[in-house]
Amino acid sequence: LQDNCTVLASGDGYVDAGFTPVKLSLKAVAMVDLMLLEDKADFKFQTWDALKSSDAVISDFISVGSTDVGAKAHYDNLRQTKPAALASLLNLATAMKTIQLPNKTPLDYFEEILWDESLAQDRFFGYADKSIVDQVRRAAMEGEFAPEPSPGLFHPDATSSFKQIQFGEANVQLTFHENDRKKIGGVDCIKVEPDIDYFKDLGAHTLLEVIPNSITHGLTDPKKVYVLRWIAGRHAGVPEFAPTYTIGV
Repeated sequence: LQDNCTVLASGDGYVDAGFTPVKLSLKAVAMVDLMLLEDKADFKFQTWDALKSSDAVISDFISVGSTDVGAKAHYDNLRQTKPAALASLLNLATAMKTIQLPNKTPLDYFEEILWDESLAQDRFFGYADKSIVDQVRRAAMEGEFAPEPSPGLFHPDATSSFKQIQFGEANVQLTFHENDRKKIGGVDCIKVEPDIDYFKDLGAHTLLEVIPNSITHGLTDPKKVYVLRWIAGRHAGVPEFAPTYTIGV
């Protein structure tokens, strides 16, 4: 017996969750970790001071290009007016800080975050040292990322895009807009657009995420990203995905 199965879990008052493929074998017990969120669960964020104490890497990233006072203002404004966008930013920062490029992590290359309307619940834009492009290309050659064909199809004006392929779901995608340049503190930068897709496969991403969102005018849900990334990480046996916020009632 050796079959691939799908495990689904549901409960009254909770959002369904599942995982596939689960390989069944008579030789070993198959383990599956799932996370069920309560229907009415919402984001619970730390204060700025608490965030700085609990995760300096994340707070330093949010502070990039601004003073501590400015970073606190940006953080508090999102927390109060666009909580889903803040959750997405924290999801992405938490995921990117674990990605080891040939030199440093993607977070280390950012020089500025764009705190405008482009910062949404499914992505953000910022300026990063242009050398990040070569770093991600090298990581792709080592099998850590896969280039996305026709990057401008889903990302207008993009020149290249690469998706992490470590997990079955909820991988980071880094899209580069290399014609949008800016010098920050003497560093030549390009615009970068990080996001996390539900699905690794481009076809599934298009059919099950992009098209439904275009019809309903919806955006990727950071709660679902949290759950999918946590489940994928548990399955892969890597350190638990733990952004600096919780989801509860």
